[in-house]
Amino acid sequence: MSSLAFIKEVEKELHNILDYWTQNTIDEVNGGFIGEIAYNETKNSKAEKGSVMYGRILWTFSAAYPVTQNPEHLKIAERAFEEIRTKFYNPIHKGIYWSINADGTPKDTKNQIYALAFVIYGLSEFYKISENKEVLDLAIILYQSIQNHSFDLEKNGYFEAYTHNWDEIEDVRLSDKDANEKKTMNTHLHIVEAFANLYTVWKDVELKKNIIRLLEVIDQYFIDKESWHLKLFFDEKWVEKKDVISYGHDIEAAWLLQWCAEVSEDEDLIEVFQYYAVKMTDATLEGLDKDGGLWYEYDPQVNHLVAEKHWWPQAELWIGFMNAYQLTKDKKYLDVFYKNWEFTKKYIIDHKNGEWFWGIDKEYNKLQKDKTGFWKCPYHNGRACLEILKRYKED
Repeated sequence: MSSLAFIKEVEKELHNILDYWTQNTIDEVNGGFIGEIAYNETKNSKAEKGSVMYGRILWTFSAAYPVTQNPEHLKIAERAFEEIRTKFYNPIHKGIYWSINADGTPKDTKNQIYALAFVIYGLSEFYKISENKEVLDLAIILYQSIQNHSFDLEKNGYFEAYTHNWDEIEDVRLSDKDANEKKTMNTHLHIVEAFANLYTVWKDVELKKNIIRLLEVIDQYFIDKESWHLKLFFDEKWVEKKDVISYGHDIEAAWLLQWCAEVSEDEDLIEVFQYYAVKMTDATLEGLDKDGGLWYEYDPQVNHLVAEKHWWPQAELWIGFMNAYQLTKDKKYLDVFYKNWEFTKKYIIDHKNGEWFWGIDKEYNKLQKDKTGFWKCPYHNGRACLEILKRYKED
């Protein structure tokens, strides 16, 4: 396939993803977006709505609008912001509710730092296209809340979660599958992602210092310099709790941490994380199947592979392997990306209804999980399309 033909395919897929969300997810009764659409396109109008989903919708459509110039995409971003501002934001305690009921009333009111990070990420991107000071002000308020309440002044890093009024909370997990530990790779990765995006629109000196410190913490604790996989869970004293290898997070972190270092403008960190990007991309090859798909997780302690291929690791693979190719000019990385593109087209993209399926099992059966929902958003696949289009223009 020629480069031009490939780019047209990626552009088409970006529009297919955005069109699906524009045409299918609007909640005309309660405002915002429907909390869940099942794999068979059944809409659950009573499903709770998550702040992570809204932050990711806000980022995706804000990032896409300069590319598509479609006024409908701007409207979606505006809709997401309005819901965040009026329903998810807790103005008394300057936090973000984890979830709201379908009718817009608060449901789970905890402050999960991961969620605050994604809202900051989305707000920062929306400010780029709206230039609305209220948007930037809210992003800064949430950033300050994270610094004031979550940052560990004694041992560095950030704690996971709090009650709505910032008291300690026993269960700090993002989801049932996670270990109940106070410091996690996933949250730190997305805090630095959010802080870096905020810095692109707000050149605050302390913010820059915090980005650099975060990258140093991630370097020190979360990246295994022997296997080049990520370490996922730690207690408050930085004692690791051994867990699975998450191939999707490995390859997402490979390129994303490099980008954060580039935003920080610290030349030493840029060099370090460029080196890490290639090492972590090479480590991700362990999770690659012969069909070009990326497996979900592997537990080395019991030699158990979670034999599923979820949508989001495939999307992150595109960016990570394209990034490794740009760093090394080694065509093997590009070949992996192209093979995964064909895998994703064949098994993951829903060519009939739009968007992507959750994934497949080892027998290539579709996983019967939601098409859109609490965790299923246009962020990974939409961002992958946008990144590939941008990187092809640069290359």
